[in-house]
Amino acid sequence: MATLRSGEIQRKTTETEVNLHLILDGTGQYEIDTGVPFFDHMLTLFTVHSLCDLKVKARGDLAVDDHHTVEDVGICLGQALKEALKDKKGINRYGEATVPMDEALVRVVLDLSGRSYLVYNVDLKRERIGNFSVENAREFFQAVVNNGGLNLHLDLIRGENDHHILEAIFKAFGRALKQAVAIEARVEGVWSSKETL
Repeated sequence: MATLRSGEIQRKTTETEVNLHLILDGTGQYEIDTGVPFFDHMLTLFTVHSLCDLKVKARGDLAVDDHHTVEDVGICLGQALKEALKDKKGINRYGEATVPMDEALVRVVLDLSGRSYLVYNVDLKRERIGNFSVENAREFFQAVVNNGGLNLHLDLIRGENDHHILEAIFKAFGRALKQAVAIEARVEGVWSSKETL
């Protein structure tokens, strides 16, 4: 049986403590507790739709706000993804998903190129959903991109309800990542004309 591709990250600062374990070759199992219930819900959707397995235990300075917790979980997820992919041998590399959630429609396109770049074309109207600051969705994805080496494009095609929009974003991100990390049997090395990513 092949070894499961996984990454485990522990991060402790004066603001947060995060323990995160990611298995790329999973079945969508999750244990998530960040202290930010709506964010837990979004990470659950990502996990189920990526078919990764994800465990996250995070404690942060939520008395200040949720920014440090959300960003640091993104940092850890990006680092765990990078660790799990190692040399990226045989991966599809690219992934794309367009996902509806009621009136909302979102497209996510990504490249596991090692070149960190985020395009975030998402306009949200609410300031908060529960104790989650909606502006921190961008901070989360920026942290994943910076630490995981992704080129990630998130485009809101249409939508009115911010809850629906964010659900569609996290589901689409999961499904696009599932495609990108999948192994292409015909590719022996790295799928790039430069032979490196």
